[in-house]
Amino acid sequence: MMMKPLKPERRRFIIYAFFFVLFLCAVASINEIRFDNILNFGGCPSISATSATLNSTSDDDVRIFIGILTLPEKYHRRHLLRMVYNSQSPAGAKVDVKFVFCNLTTEEQQVMVALEIMQYDDIIILNCSENMNEGKTYTYFSSLPEMMSSSDAPSSPPYHYVMKADDDTYLKLDNLVDFLRPLPRQDLYFGCVVPCQNKNPWRNIMSGMGYLISWDLVEWIRVSEVPRRNINGPEDRMVAHWLREGNKAKNRHIGRWMMYDYQDSTPTRCSHELWPNTIAVHLLKSDERWVKTLKYFNVTQNLKPSKLYHIP
Repeated sequence: MMMKPLKPERRRFIIYAFFFVLFLCAVASINEIRFDNILNFGGCPSISATSATLNSTSDDDVRIFIGILTLPEKYHRRHLLRMVYNSQSPAGAKVDVKFVFCNLTTEEQQVMVALEIMQYDDIIILNCSENMNEGKTYTYFSSLPEMMSSSDAPSSPPYHYVMKADDDTYLKLDNLVDFLRPLPRQDLYFGCVVPCQNKNPWRNIMSGMGYLISWDLVEWIRVSEVPRRNINGPEDRMVAHWLREGNKAKNRHIGRWMMYDYQDSTPTRCSHELWPNTIAVHLLKSDERWVKTLKYFNVTQNLKPSKLYHIP
């Protein structure tokens, strides 16, 4: 049976339909490309975790690791300190700030701290029971070499200096970097001598508000029996004891008058008024003290003008 030839009108309809389908396919492809580009261009950027690395650095820059010893439940204080330190960018330095505490013990801590880590990645949880003077500081220092070890640069220390600081201490990072820049990067112990009226870093200890040791001493703490046998007691006194017994820290420097307690209505030998050359202000126990300190150092000077807010 022979097929009837298509009529001219039907043949034209098929040809038009074929080209119309091709046209639709081309439009769909173009729109898909445009849609993908719109998503890539206008979509909400992902919020990366804040690592507290405050400045890009070169090999010659000072590298400082600051561990703020705190408690798991101090969420508000960590939030404040993140803003305080992420707003500082000392030139010629790499300064990493992380929060340090012992094992979590409640369901609330497990959830809330996990969220913090996911968002900011600036927390170290030590394998210890929470304490102040029963080995927490030893665990902090002795754990760092393994935590920071890298196969990429095994002979190069990840940091020149490691600091232990309290969560009621404000650190002026640019002044800290400027003070450390000319100092030795080996066998060094730096802080604020107590009792405060004394000036001899050899006979006295560095205050627990914030003291710093060079990386080689951190590695020594990890392997030496001296600190391992002497972990119980006021942590700042124990660190000074380790270094004295081990005949370490031949380079000792003090930040006299640059590291001090906040002065209220009752001055002490360790307190004085805020001043520009500050490295550390201690005993900021209340939000009011933090506000006065941060206002003095004009930490909001880089706030950009906007129609979205009005701050006198």
